[in-house]
Amino acid sequence: MCNHHKNILSRALSVPSAKAKFEQTTIERRELRPDDVLIDIKYCGICHSDIHHAHNDWGSGIYPMVPGHEIAGVVTAVGTEVTQFAIGDRVGVGCFVDSCGECKYCLRGDEQFCTKGVIVVFNSVDSDGNLTYGGYSQKIVVKENFVVRIPDGLELDVASPLLCAGITTYSPLKHWNIGPGKKVAIVGMGGLGHVAVQFAHAMGAEVTVLSQTMAKKDEALDFGADQYFATSDPVTFTELAGQFDFILNTVSANLDVDAYLSLLDVDGTLVNVGLPAQQEQYNVFSLVMGRRSMAGSNVGGIRETQEMLDFSAQHRIVPMIEVIRADQVDEAYERVLRSDVRYRFVIDMSSL
Repeated sequence: MCNHHKNILSRALSVPSAKAKFEQTTIERRELRPDDVLIDIKYCGICHSDIHHAHNDWGSGIYPMVPGHEIAGVVTAVGTEVTQFAIGDRVGVGCFVDSCGECKYCLRGDEQFCTKGVIVVFNSVDSDGNLTYGGYSQKIVVKENFVVRIPDGLELDVASPLLCAGITTYSPLKHWNIGPGKKVAIVGMGGLGHVAVQFAHAMGAEVTVLSQTMAKKDEALDFGADQYFATSDPVTFTELAGQFDFILNTVSANLDVDAYLSLLDVDGTLVNVGLPAQQEQYNVFSLVMGRRSMAGSNVGGIRETQEMLDFSAQHRIVPMIEVIRADQVDEAYERVLRSDVRYRFVIDMSSL
């Protein structure tokens, strides 16, 4: 029997150029290889970095672009050598879809640091030289090693933001051993921050939210925060000076870094997971005088992403989402940019 399948066609939302409006289009996915999984995408979250890419804020945009790296769906076909997944399984795909598999980082489960360069789910070029397209689409073909299982305790719509916002905040909390006895501050109560609060609370830390205004206080306390302060009030920085073991900065805007460093205790660490469009500046004195550290954290590897999903199901950590139709994405982008979302938009892909 002849095995010349055509490539798989999928409806998608793409932007033809930087800052353009989204268009409904049809894209091609590769035919299944032996280790591939075909996923019917049910939901895809909207991450701030999708907007940075679509608007070419970082200067690396390749068009036409199909964003989306918070993918939740159901397996509809598997390659001949797939062992981990079967048709009907509830699965997720996050920020990347391939890596070399041979370097020390890949071997230890930190594919995000692959020395040859990890292949990102969209706006990247795969090993065949083809442009990758993300989750604002109805189907995707992914190597089974880059697919995670969504536990039964999590609905697909709320699980989708965990594939980026979830792992981006879980990974540093785990890496810096956050747990009972640790005083943690979460800067920003947005898509990442509201999940970070839930993780830090579930890990047993004392959690403080630092947000621009008092508007989100009640929700922050519902998510597990012990304290809440407005960063627009200068008294906050006097009152909390030297208080924290760990600060997780989840915002993608530029901050007064020195002001936040002053909130760290001796040996405290400020970890950045938000990516501002402009370079940050800070005074080394702020670090030296308190033996403080300033760090960054990427997303996590596949194994850790699975662990995070299982932890979320176990502790009932659920992003607060607003589900939208495919024709509302342009409007959703505008709303994200003016912080008018509680707390993550998720696109219902059946509406495409």
